[in-house]
Amino acid sequence: MRPLLRRLALTALALASVAPAALAPVAAQAQQASGYTMAEIVTEGHRFFGATAGGLATVVEKAFQERGLPNGYILGEEGSGAFIGGLRYGEGTLFTKNAGEHRVYWQGPSIGFDAGGDGARTMMLVYNLPSTEAIYGRFVGFSGSAYLVGGLGMTLLQKDSISLAPIRTGLGARLGVNLGYLKFSPQATWNPF
Repeated sequence: MRPLLRRLALTALALASVAPAALAPVAAQAQQASGYTMAEIVTEGHRFFGATAGGLATVVEKAFQERGLPNGYILGEEGSGAFIGGLRYGEGTLFTKNAGEHRVYWQGPSIGFDAGGDGARTMMLVYNLPSTEAIYGRFVGFSGSAYLVGGLGMTLLQKDSISLAPIRTGLGARLGVNLGYLKFSPQATWNPF
């Protein structure tokens, strides 16, 4: 009887150690099906930004290291200006694997030690978006800029459990650090609040 119990225990132990390894590829495939890989984002970014995206892979790699796979991204354009207080306006398209494409608009104020203006092409990586309607609202974050003529940079914005990582490449002159938010809406508006 003891040899039979020992054999059963060893078989159960072997199955318990093999099961997680067998399920890992299934879990990775499920996450990849709902999220975008780094290769997909870098390819889309190079197509969108064109020749100005020299450091794009490095910026995207940093976002993936910090946040993982995004389950959406926004491609658009924006303009901003600041002298202590600032405003930013933009528009673009939200892309998701499961819910398709949706037009979005954003606007928001900022305050800080910030001066200058810029126009930018923007790719925003979207993390933990439960539904396309959840993008609407205010996302708070810090931003810093230091460039003359052009530059590429990334910031992080947060609303509840949803995170945005805007990657901007733009033209203009900007220097400073600020605190602000972006308010996303389904229609364009001049009201940044």
